[in-house]
Amino acid sequence: MKQQHGRAILRILLLAISAGLSHYATASDTLPWKKTDNALVVDGYELNTIDWEALTSDKRIAGFISKASDGLPESFSCTGDYAGDTVGHCKTMWRKYAVSRELFQTRRLVARAAGLLWGAYHLGRPGNPVDQANHFLDYATPKADEMMILDLEGIDPKKFMSLEDAQIFVGHIKARTGRYPVLYTNHETARYIAAYRNDYPVLARLPIWYARYKPDVKGVFPMGNWDNYLLWQFSAGANCSKRRCPYRVPGTLTDIDVNVAAMNKADLAKIWAQGNLLPAREPDPPLVLAKIEMEPLQPLPPPVAATPGLPPIAQLPVAPASVTVAARDAIVTSSVPPREINALNYQDF
Repeated sequence: MKQQHGRAILRILLLAISAGLSHYATASDTLPWKKTDNALVVDGYELNTIDWEALTSDKRIAGFISKASDGLPESFSCTGDYAGDTVGHCKTMWRKYAVSRELFQTRRLVARAAGLLWGAYHLGRPGNPVDQANHFLDYATPKADEMMILDLEGIDPKKFMSLEDAQIFVGHIKARTGRYPVLYTNHETARYIAAYRNDYPVLARLPIWYARYKPDVKGVFPMGNWDNYLLWQFSAGANCSKRRCPYRVPGTLTDIDVNVAAMNKADLAKIWAQGNLLPAREPDPPLVLAKIEMEPLQPLPPPVAATPGLPPIAQLPVAPASVTVAARDAIVTSSVPPREINALNYQDF
């Protein structure tokens, strides 16, 4: 099998060369950021400090991706859910929002003037996905040649945008712009989406910006519909310190995120903002990923007597909360505490 796999890779490389394409990184490469042909992309948010003159002196850097929106738009009315806030607090929040958005626009102007590719991402949170998509587009105002990204940090719908809502989010982005965004996520989330790509047919076909802090990603790709990563976030505050760092970007601190592309700068520019879906593959055999075990199902209570004036739906009996749930055949029980991401274990996500 290994010999056949090696021959297949060789055939692919020969076809690429014969078509006049530049060198591409393969998913089996180790430390691809050390190869000068591979383009680098920096991403940051409003609290990352940047000396742009120094950053742009690194000619390997092809683009910059900035955080744009985060979840639902903020409310500054001090009414409703925010009724307990003071007017002063609302003004402070509004100033913070206004300053961060102006910083976003300024960084875009500087980056594009320096010849860098530009992209923006939305951090998906629980809440209406259409409102979040509109918030992202209103905040980032993406141009036709700029990359759009949905950032999914996990599959817990109490903490992050659910995968079902993510499907709606990317569909609304496509409806308004004519393009799909890229998907940014970590190893565990990518593996889950790939395993159940029939349930998430759009998410599973978005080009992947892959976050994993290891020297290589051997054995990861192909994964589902993904033959390879579009971008690989290999360096961040989790694995970069003053003493040791996979790659140091001039003009930034150790908390800046650095990514390597699976191609050179010229080829990355050609596909940067195309917004197309990847080809769909036939699903793999069922993969056992998770199972949630709860209390046995209890019998339903007797029917509730009809209440005059209420619609029929309001008179239906309510099932008890203690039910058996089998979720996607996972092997996770309630006795296993959730893992927290930190600098030591983030590479496994």
